[in-house]
Amino acid sequence: MILEKKGILVTLSVVLLFGFSMAGCAKKPAEPGPGEQMTQTRALEETQTTPGNVEVLPPEEPKAMVPESAREMAAFDISDLVDVFFALDQSDLTSEGKDKLARNAGLLKTASDVKVVVEGHCDERGTNEYNLGLGERRANAVKNYLVSLGVPTSRIKTISYGEEKPFAVAHNETAWKQNRRAHFGLQ
Repeated sequence: MILEKKGILVTLSVVLLFGFSMAGCAKKPAEPGPGEQMTQTRALEETQTTPGNVEVLPPEEPKAMVPESAREMAAFDISDLVDVFFALDQSDLTSEGKDKLARNAGLLKTASDVKVVVEGHCDERGTNEYNLGLGERRANAVKNYLVSLGVPTSRIKTISYGEEKPFAVAHNETAWKQNRRAHFGLQ
């Protein structure tokens, strides 16, 4: 009896194995002949109807793949933002500095996704610690004025370089005036 059950299981296993192997070797379905293709095309044509009065809309213009913020960034040129200069040992904005910042604020409000860094700089006179503090006060004065003109504070960061990154490298009053500034960079 046990031998008979084993025989049935072996036979059943062989049949299943043969069946699965044949299914893997199945032929591709035959492609329809020219007559069959024609019949399918006619059937499709017969089911489509042409309505009498249909308003035809012009095709939609494709949407730009570049997000709006990326286009604003591409159109924005950081060199359009002008530096603001300061008197010796001062962080107060001059009327000329305020005029420049009003122009800069207008540019920043137009490019609403642009984020800037205001860099505070000093001339080489004074200690490193003093100049870092003065540069920070200058950068914050610029940031606060831009915020008062409507530029969101979240779009403006500040940093002080003190005397570490001079614009002009000479050791005279002309160079020192150029180095006492607030400069703009992109975040």
